Amino acid sequence: MTFAKNAIKYYLSLASEQVEIPEGYRVINPYTGDNREQIEKVLKGFYTKFYNDKNQRRLIWGSSPARRGTALIGVPFEDAAHLEQITGIKLEGFHISKASSGFLQDVIELYGGYEVFYKHFYMSFICPFGISKVTPKGTETNCNYYENKMLCDSVYDLIVKTIKNQLKFGIDTSVCYCIGSGENYKFLTNINKKYHFFNTIIALEHPRFIMQYNSRNKDTYIKKYLDALNI
Repeated sequence: MTFAKNAIKYYLSLASEQVEIPEGYRVINPYTGDNREQIEKVLKGFYTKFYNDKNQRRLIWGSSPARRGTALIGVPFEDAAHLEQITGIKLEGFHISKASSGFLQDVIELYGGYEVFYKHFYMSFICPFGISKVTPKGTETNCNYYENKMLCDSVYDLIVKTIKNQLKFGIDTSVCYCIGSGENYKFLTNINKKYHFFNTIIALEHPRFIMQYNSRNKDTYIKKYLDALNI
């Protein structure tokens, strides 16, 4: 099958995945619920446009989908306006950090544009589901799978399973990239020591960290991304 068909099949299969997490947290599975039909159309439109071949690609890992971003629509790191342009579907209620998405768009454009970038890279999340932390008052905030050991342990088997499944798409395992040079990189490094998924893992600072704390050095970080991607 093509890379696109493998990817679409994988993401839609996540609708049937179940995971039990500690009390006080909530799993957000973008592939279930009332928006599933819309999500399927977006997935098919996106992956068919950029991945309708059998080329190998290098993998770029994020941590987990943001609860009001990718966790609602299912396409990692994409911009709502760009997805609407591709699929014709207006994504209501979809929010994404403009600082983060703007940084990645700059990297993609300087690499050669979306067509060239997605021809060489596939972006995903180590934990495929969004996770929110629920306060005693019922309000929710984003959190990552590595927030504490109990939470991390609860999704560990799912992470291993979904990594293995995605490697079957046609992934170049000589090198992968980890967005997040702290806990996300630490977890991926440790799990890779056990399973030997990749020969090399390259850590890249998270765009949100760059734009929030180091925006005046944005060009330096863009160059770091491009240098790493062009090895």
